[in-house]
Amino acid sequence: MSILTAVADPSFIPAEQLTMFIVLAVVAFVTAAFSAIVGMGGGIILLGSMLIFLDPIVAIPIHGAIQMVSNATRATVQRKHLAWSLIWRYAILLLPFGLVAMQVVVHIPGVYLKAFIGVFVLLATWRPKWLLIGTHPEAINANRRFILLGGVVGFLNILVGAVGPFIAPFFLNMNFSRQTIVGTKAACQTCGHIVKILLYGLAGFAFLTWIPLFAIMVPMVILGTKVGSRFLDKVDDTLFVRLFRTVLTAVAGWLILAAFIGG
Repeated sequence: MSILTAVADPSFIPAEQLTMFIVLAVVAFVTAAFSAIVGMGGGIILLGSMLIFLDPIVAIPIHGAIQMVSNATRATVQRKHLAWSLIWRYAILLLPFGLVAMQVVVHIPGVYLKAFIGVFVLLATWRPKWLLIGTHPEAINANRRFILLGGVVGFLNILVGAVGPFIAPFFLNMNFSRQTIVGTKAACQTCGHIVKILLYGLAGFAFLTWIPLFAIMVPMVILGTKVGSRFLDKVDDTLFVRLFRTVLTAVAGWLILAAFIGG
Protein backbone atom coordinates (compact mmCIF):
# COMPACT_ATOMS: atom_id res chain seq x y z
CA MET A 1 0.00 0.00 0.00
CA SER A 2 1.42 3.42 -0.95
CA ILE A 3 1.71 6.33 1.46
CA LEU A 4 -1.02 8.18 -0.40
CA THR A 5 -3.37 5.21 -0.22
CA ALA A 6 -2.75 4.89 3.49
CA VAL A 7 -3.71 8.47 4.28
CA ALA A 8 -6.49 8.85 1.72
CA ASP A 9 -9.16 6.89 3.59
CA PRO A 10 -11.41 9.19 5.69
CA SER A 11 -11.42 8.01 9.30
CA PHE A 12 -13.55 10.73 10.83
CA ILE A 13 -16.39 9.87 13.17
CA PRO A 14 -19.76 10.99 11.75
CA ALA A 15 -19.94 14.20 13.78
CA GLU A 16 -16.42 15.26 12.75
CA GLN A 17 -17.11 14.47 9.12
CA LEU A 18 -20.35 16.46 9.16
CA THR A 19 -18.57 19.46 10.68
CA MET A 20 -15.84 19.28 8.04
CA PHE A 21 -18.39 19.01 5.22
CA ILE A 22 -20.40 22.00 6.44
CA VAL A 23 -17.38 24.23 7.05
CA LEU A 24 -15.67 23.40 3.75
CA ALA A 25 -18.92 23.79 1.80
CA VAL A 26 -19.34 27.30 3.19
CA VAL A 27 -15.67 28.14 2.60
CA ALA A 28 -15.87 26.79 -0.97
CA PHE A 29 -18.81 29.09 -1.70
CA VAL A 30 -17.25 32.17 -0.08
CA THR A 31 -13.82 31.74 -1.64
CA ALA A 32 -15.27 31.13 -5.10
CA ALA A 33 -17.31 34.31 -4.78
CA PHE A 34 -14.21 36.10 -3.51
CA SER A 35 -12.19 35.01 -6.55
CA ALA A 36 -14.98 36.08 -8.89
CA ILE A 37 -14.90 39.57 -7.35
CA VAL A 38 -11.20 40.15 -6.67
CA GLY A 39 -9.87 38.02 -9.53
CA MET A 40 -7.78 35.57 -7.52
CA GLY A 41 -6.98 34.44 -3.99
CA GLY A 42 -9.92 32.19 -3.27
CA GLY A 43 -8.08 28.99 -4.12
CA ILE A 44 -5.26 29.55 -1.67
CA ILE A 45 -7.67 30.50 1.13
CA LEU A 46 -9.68 27.35 0.39
CA LEU A 47 -6.56 25.19 0.57
CA GLY A 48 -5.53 26.74 3.87
CA SER A 49 -8.97 26.00 5.29
CA MET A 50 -8.86 22.40 4.08
CA LEU A 51 -5.52 21.92 5.82
CA ILE A 52 -7.25 22.55 9.15
CA PHE A 53 -9.06 19.23 8.68
CA LEU A 54 -6.87 17.23 6.32
CA ASP A 55 -3.27 16.14 5.93
CA PRO A 56 -1.46 18.12 3.18
CA ILE A 57 -1.05 15.16 0.82
CA VAL A 58 -4.80 14.59 1.10
CA ALA A 59 -5.88 18.24 0.91
CA ILE A 60 -3.69 19.12 -2.10
CA PRO A 61 -5.13 16.57 -4.59
CA ILE A 62 -8.72 17.14 -3.41
CA HIS A 63 -8.22 20.89 -3.68
CA GLY A 64 -6.73 20.39 -7.15
CA ALA A 65 -9.79 18.53 -8.39
CA ILE A 66 -12.13 21.22 -7.07
CA GLN A 67 -10.05 24.08 -8.46
CA MET A 68 -9.78 22.33 -11.81
CA VAL A 69 -13.55 22.66 -12.14
CA SER A 70 -13.45 26.30 -11.06
CA ASN A 71 -10.64 27.32 -13.44
CA ALA A 72 -11.95 25.25 -16.34
CA THR A 73 -15.28 27.03 -16.01
CA ARG A 74 -13.60 30.44 -16.18
CA ALA A 75 -11.47 29.39 -19.15
CA THR A 76 -14.52 28.07 -20.98
CA VAL A 77 -16.36 31.34 -20.48
CA GLN A 78 -13.40 33.24 -21.98
CA ARG A 79 -12.53 30.62 -24.61
CA LYS A 80 -12.66 33.14 -27.46
CA HIS A 81 -9.96 35.22 -25.77
CA LEU A 82 -7.43 32.53 -24.80
CA ALA A 83 -3.76 32.96 -25.76
CA TRP A 84 -3.15 29.37 -26.81
CA SER A 85 0.48 30.00 -27.79
CA LEU A 86 1.29 30.71 -24.14
CA ILE A 87 -0.92 27.96 -22.71
CA TRP A 88 0.79 25.10 -24.54
CA ARG A 89 4.23 26.48 -23.70
CA TYR A 90 3.23 26.68 -20.04
CA ALA A 91 2.09 23.06 -20.14
CA ILE A 92 5.32 21.59 -21.60
CA LEU A 93 7.25 21.18 -18.32
CA LEU A 94 4.34 20.67 -15.93
CA LEU A 95 4.49 16.88 -16.00
CA PRO A 96 8.27 16.26 -15.81
CA PHE A 97 8.79 18.70 -12.95
CA GLY A 98 5.66 17.40 -11.24
CA LEU A 99 7.15 13.89 -11.34
CA VAL A 100 10.25 15.20 -9.57
CA ALA A 101 8.11 16.88 -6.91
CA MET A 102 6.15 13.67 -6.28
CA GLN A 103 9.40 11.99 -5.22
CA VAL A 104 9.80 14.70 -2.59
CA VAL A 105 6.32 15.31 -1.23
CA VAL A 106 5.65 11.77 0.05
CA HIS A 107 8.74 11.95 2.25
CA ILE A 108 8.01 15.30 3.93
CA PRO A 109 6.25 15.08 7.32
CA GLY A 110 2.81 16.71 7.19
CA VAL A 111 3.54 19.39 9.78
CA TYR A 112 6.62 20.60 7.88
CA LEU A 113 4.73 20.62 4.61
CA LYS A 114 2.09 22.78 6.30
CA ALA A 115 4.81 25.18 7.46
CA PHE A 116 6.27 25.31 3.94
CA ILE A 117 2.84 26.13 2.51
CA GLY A 118 2.35 28.74 5.24
CA VAL A 119 5.61 30.51 4.36
CA PHE A 120 4.72 30.36 0.65
CA VAL A 121 1.31 31.90 1.38
CA LEU A 122 2.90 34.75 3.37
CA LEU A 123 5.37 35.51 0.59
CA ALA A 124 2.68 35.34 -2.10
CA THR A 125 0.53 37.72 -0.05
CA TRP A 126 3.04 40.31 1.16
CA ARG A 127 6.23 39.87 -0.88
CA PRO A 128 5.24 38.29 -4.22
CA LYS A 129 8.31 39.74 -5.96
CA TRP A 130 10.57 37.70 -3.67
CA LEU A 131 9.15 34.55 -5.25
CA LEU A 132 10.42 35.73 -8.61
CA ILE A 133 14.00 35.44 -7.32
CA GLY A 134 14.87 39.00 -8.31
CA THR A 135 13.74 38.62 -11.91
CA HIS A 136 11.16 40.91 -13.46
CA PRO A 137 8.79 38.66 -15.46
CA GLU A 138 8.34 41.29 -18.16
CA ALA A 139 12.11 41.32 -18.79
CA ILE A 140 12.04 37.75 -20.13
CA ASN A 141 10.82 36.81 -23.58
CA ALA A 142 7.16 35.86 -23.22
CA ASN A 143 7.51 32.43 -24.85
CA ARG A 144 10.54 31.48 -22.74
CA ARG A 145 8.91 33.00 -19.68
CA PHE A 146 5.92 30.69 -19.81
CA ILE A 147 7.97 27.57 -20.51
CA LEU A 148 10.12 28.27 -17.44
CA LEU A 149 7.07 29.22 -15.41
CA GLY A 150 5.42 25.91 -16.23
CA GLY A 151 8.45 24.04 -14.94
CA VAL A 152 8.54 25.94 -11.65
CA VAL A 153 4.79 25.60 -11.18
CA GLY A 154 4.93 21.90 -12.07
CA PHE A 155 7.16 21.42 -9.02
CA LEU A 156 5.45 23.87 -6.64
CA ASN A 157 1.96 22.68 -7.54
CA ILE A 158 2.63 19.30 -5.98
CA LEU A 159 4.15 20.76 -2.82
CA VAL A 160 1.99 23.82 -2.07
CA GLY A 161 -1.16 23.14 -4.06
CA ALA A 162 -2.26 26.71 -4.82
CA VAL A 163 0.05 28.85 -6.94
CA GLY A 164 -2.36 31.46 -8.32
CA PRO A 165 -0.76 34.45 -6.51
CA PHE A 166 2.66 33.28 -7.72
CA ILE A 167 1.84 33.11 -11.43
CA ALA A 168 -0.25 36.29 -11.55
CA PRO A 169 2.72 38.71 -12.01
CA PHE A 170 3.81 36.84 -15.14
CA PHE A 171 0.69 38.04 -16.94
CA LEU A 172 1.51 41.70 -16.38
CA ASN A 173 2.63 43.97 -19.22
CA MET A 174 1.46 41.49 -21.83
CA ASN A 175 -0.86 44.01 -23.51
CA PHE A 176 -3.70 41.55 -23.14
CA SER A 177 -7.33 42.39 -22.59
CA ARG A 178 -8.80 41.65 -19.18
CA GLN A 179 -10.71 38.72 -20.68
CA THR A 180 -7.53 37.24 -22.16
CA ILE A 181 -5.64 37.57 -18.87
CA VAL A 182 -8.43 36.00 -16.81
CA GLY A 183 -9.12 33.24 -19.33
CA THR A 184 -5.51 32.38 -20.15
CA LYS A 185 -4.48 32.33 -16.48
CA ALA A 186 -7.44 30.06 -15.71
CA ALA A 187 -6.53 27.74 -18.61
CA CYS A 188 -2.91 27.51 -17.42
CA GLN A 189 -4.04 26.68 -13.90
CA THR A 190 -6.44 24.08 -15.27
CA CYS A 191 -3.52 22.35 -16.98
CA GLY A 192 -1.59 22.39 -13.71
CA HIS A 193 -4.48 20.88 -11.77
CA ILE A 194 -4.98 18.14 -14.38
CA VAL A 195 -1.31 17.13 -14.08
CA LYS A 196 -1.54 17.25 -10.29
CA ILE A 197 -4.62 15.00 -10.26
CA LEU A 198 -2.95 12.58 -12.69
CA LEU A 199 0.24 12.30 -10.63
CA TYR A 200 -1.50 11.92 -7.29
CA GLY A 201 -3.80 9.34 -8.83
CA LEU A 202 -0.88 7.33 -10.22
CA ALA A 203 0.80 7.55 -6.82
CA GLY A 204 -2.19 5.81 -5.24
CA PHE A 205 -4.44 8.59 -3.98
CA ALA A 206 -8.00 7.23 -3.61
CA PHE A 207 -10.05 10.03 -5.21
CA LEU A 208 -13.20 7.89 -5.27
CA THR A 209 -13.12 7.63 -1.47
CA TRP A 210 -13.74 11.37 -1.27
CA ILE A 211 -16.68 11.59 -3.68
CA PRO A 212 -19.09 12.80 -0.92
CA LEU A 213 -16.81 15.79 -0.26
CA PHE A 214 -16.49 16.53 -4.00
CA ALA A 215 -20.27 16.25 -4.35
CA ILE A 216 -20.87 19.09 -1.93
CA MET A 217 -17.86 21.34 -2.63
CA VAL A 218 -17.91 21.41 -6.44
CA PRO A 219 -21.51 22.75 -6.70
CA MET A 220 -20.72 25.32 -3.99
CA VAL A 221 -17.69 26.52 -5.96
CA ILE A 222 -19.80 26.90 -9.11
CA LEU A 223 -22.57 28.66 -7.20
CA GLY A 224 -20.08 30.96 -5.47
CA THR A 225 -18.56 31.93 -8.80
CA LYS A 226 -21.97 32.85 -10.21
CA VAL A 227 -22.98 34.86 -7.14
CA GLY A 228 -19.63 36.65 -6.93
CA SER A 229 -19.76 37.58 -10.62
CA ARG A 230 -23.05 39.40 -10.04
CA PHE A 231 -21.42 41.63 -7.42
CA LEU A 232 -18.26 42.25 -9.43
CA ASP A 233 -19.06 45.91 -10.08
CA LYS A 234 -20.68 46.61 -6.71
CA VAL A 235 -17.96 45.73 -4.22
CA ASP A 236 -15.15 47.91 -2.91
CA ASP A 237 -12.00 46.22 -4.22
CA THR A 238 -9.82 47.91 -1.58
CA LEU A 239 -11.89 46.40 1.23
CA PHE A 240 -11.70 42.95 -0.28
CA VAL A 241 -7.96 43.14 -0.86
CA ARG A 242 -7.50 44.03 2.80
CA LEU A 243 -9.76 41.15 3.79
CA PHE A 244 -7.87 38.87 1.42
CA ARG A 245 -4.52 39.70 3.03
CA THR A 246 -5.90 39.44 6.55
CA VAL A 247 -7.42 36.00 5.98
CA LEU A 248 -4.36 34.67 4.19
CA THR A 249 -2.04 35.95 6.90
CA ALA A 250 -4.16 34.29 9.58
CA VAL A 251 -4.26 30.99 7.69
CA ALA A 252 -0.52 31.08 6.99
CA GLY A 253 0.22 31.85 10.64
CA TRP A 254 -1.84 28.87 11.74
CA LEU A 255 -0.05 26.54 9.30
CA ILE A 256 3.37 27.66 10.50
CA LEU A 257 2.33 27.40 14.14
CA ALA A 258 1.15 23.83 13.49
CA ALA A 259 4.73 22.84 12.70
CA PHE A 260 5.90 24.04 16.11
CA ILE A 261 3.09 22.51 18.16
CA GLY A 262 3.16 19.26 16.20
CA GLY A 263 -0.37 19.65 14.80
